[in-house]
Amino acid sequence: MRVEKKYLISEVESHLKKSDYVILANFAKVTVADVADLRAKLAAEKAEFHVVKNSSLRVAAKALGLPGFEGALVGPTAVIVGGKNPAGVAKVLKKYFADKQKLEVKIGVLDRQLFTAAELAKIADLPPFDVLRSQFLSLLTSNAAAFVRLLDAKVKKDSPEASAAPAA
Repeated sequence: MRVEKKYLISEVESHLKKSDYVILANFAKVTVADVADLRAKLAAEKAEFHVVKNSSLRVAAKALGLPGFEGALVGPTAVIVGGKNPAGVAKVLKKYFADKQKLEVKIGVLDRQLFTAAELAKIADLPPFDVLRSQFLSLLTSNAAAFVRLLDAKVKKDSPEASAAPAA
């Protein structure tokens, strides 16, 4: 294998190792100014946008044991990697596509599991992680409070002296 090709493959491998997700996109209609704008928006999520050769991506993905996305490696391909919030990155990409109608998400790999563009769009529609966390905690505390009220009502029903308030 030529030195240049080895370098390209190692560069793609280094991109893929940056996070537990990778999103492939078709950037055929995207201009240089659009890419600069998208990179700035992705930087807020600590994600990166890289244009790669399909053959280098194919070899690097195979070397890293990523699921086969051979069908998606057609036409110009960019990879989006990095950051800790794949849902936030999916939101940025979905909004970018809605605004510009240029970038097309091909496929994504999250935690070594393949996701279609439609599934990534559903992930983008989820509320932010902090909101989900607060909703979950609210659900836990409301159920716990209801359980305590239920126990209290049972105690008061079973022992009438427990429900009588002491005279002051």
